[in-house]
Amino acid sequence: MKRLTLSLALAAACSTPAHAEIPLGTVAGSDIAFEGLFQVDGYRFDNDRSDLDGRDDGRDRATGVRRLELVLKGSGPGGFAWTLGYDAHGEAWLDNNLSWSFGGDGAPKHTFLLGQAKQPNSLEELSSTRNNDFIAKAAATGVFATGRRLGASWAYDAGGHGATVGWFGHNLDNDAGGAGYGARAWWVPLRDEGRLLHLGLSHVDRDTRADQLRLRARPNADMAAVRLVDSGALADVDRLATTGLEAMWIQGPLKLQGEYYLASADRIGAGGYDVDGGYASLLWAPGSEGWGYRGGLPRTTVDGAGLWQFGLRYDLLDLDDGAVRGGRMQAWTLGVNWYWRENAKLMLNYVDVASRRAGPGSGEVLHDDPSIVEARVQLHW
Repeated sequence: MKRLTLSLALAAACSTPAHAEIPLGTVAGSDIAFEGLFQVDGYRFDNDRSDLDGRDDGRDRATGVRRLELVLKGSGPGGFAWTLGYDAHGEAWLDNNLSWSFGGDGAPKHTFLLGQAKQPNSLEELSSTRNNDFIAKAAATGVFATGRRLGASWAYDAGGHGATVGWFGHNLDNDAGGAGYGARAWWVPLRDEGRLLHLGLSHVDRDTRADQLRLRARPNADMAAVRLVDSGALADVDRLATTGLEAMWIQGPLKLQGEYYLASADRIGAGGYDVDGGYASLLWAPGSEGWGYRGGLPRTTVDGAGLWQFGLRYDLLDLDDGAVRGGRMQAWTLGVNWYWRENAKLMLNYVDVASRRAGPGSGEVLHDDPSIVEARVQLHW
């Protein structure tokens, strides 16, 4: 079944002209379109202490399909829209929701959403996966950002500022944590020709499942088999609250973006567990018209073929607090992206990681400092 789905997806991608979606027609007043995302990754690990490939064959590389996302979308009538999405490779549900919007055209826009969607936190997490600046999200984003969950939300967009509040439970795959609420507000104090300043604040507070929590991160390589920092399984955590700060500056072809997360776990009969992390990145797209911006999020502008992007990112994650020695990791990522056409993208990253963590039992501080070369081929439509 996976092979058939993959073949159909590749045929759709290769036959799609240089625009993003495939229109399928109108049913009951709803304009239906088919979208998809196909990614193949390759990694070459320069291991230090841990075997990041995780196999016993002595190899130091990993290659495989990362995502095969298939999405049906409907728009209309009367401001209604719906989305049905599934990752056929990861066998996981994506956005599956119904929304209703009103306003706009110079007035503030309001959107009510019911179903599964990304929760209102993290600039990097909310941005479109197809236009990721780097192959892997920053480690702190992967650990602290709350992704897709079932729930209900209301979003307000006045162009220069906006907010989203929502309540959520588990996800459709029933593999996420407990119920909670989230809120995000953003503001654009400066926006003129070719320049933009974005500021944002978010907060998510959620219950844990069976009072258990574990925070851990791979070394900025999605297919690495090892987590270099790991809090271990904490069996006495009632809730986890995460506050995020975000800032972004766009000037012509340059985009400077950063986020900081502070997470606090409420432990039962013990002191709290407070950890943090963040990242700062710089992207340069020479010869382009720069980036778009809508709804509090950046939009990659691909006009024609041959868009290049050059990026640098520093990220830090600290999971040490009190008696919990989860470890500390920092990484530099150097990246190059090339949009061959609007729906085809090649990516190449070099990641240099430095981590330290207290060894289990001995308490000896162990350093593990690998480097990784990463490549991705992406088709999207």
